[in-house]
Amino acid sequence: TAEYAMLPSSTGSRKKRETIHPDGRSTEIKRLIGRSLRHAVDDEKLGERTIWIDCDVLQADGGTRTASITGAYVALALGVKKWLAEGLLAQNPLVHQVAAVSVGIVDDEPMLDLCYREDSAAQVDMNVVMDENGSFIELQGTGEGRAFTPEELAHMMALGKKGLAELMKLQKTAIEHA
Repeated sequence: TAEYAMLPSSTGSRKKRETIHPDGRSTEIKRLIGRSLRHAVDDEKLGERTIWIDCDVLQADGGTRTASITGAYVALALGVKKWLAEGLLAQNPLVHQVAAVSVGIVDDEPMLDLCYREDSAAQVDMNVVMDENGSFIELQGTGEGRAFTPEELAHMMALGKKGLAELMKLQKTAIEHA
């Protein structure tokens, strides 16, 4: 399962700490992270364990949910690697690599990995969560300023797949060198 929070100094103006009641956005994002990570794990191999992944945003500049998913997978893989080395797991429960990226249309141009400024101005905003096989785990998309065509959707998906391939390479490198 996952926790998600934007820390007080993560945004331009100080954000209140979510101590007792997380806002609806944070609740939605932690559920998305949890769903994404569950796709990566074989429950039978994991056994009677619950793994908690904390995703605390230190500096928000757009794409915090997708960055959290991508980083959470690395944290999960590193935890599993440690447990395997210590003999706490008999077999590797990871069955899929998972990453996420944002895509959108800003000023009628498809873009990858939108920053806050771009995300705020986006006519279309999407989050793409996929596994290493190119299968979708979750796809969230909204026409903020206008509708989008099937051709624009295909272009955004191609950008997303390209970005996710690069992110997955970076994930593998981080896990191997840790």
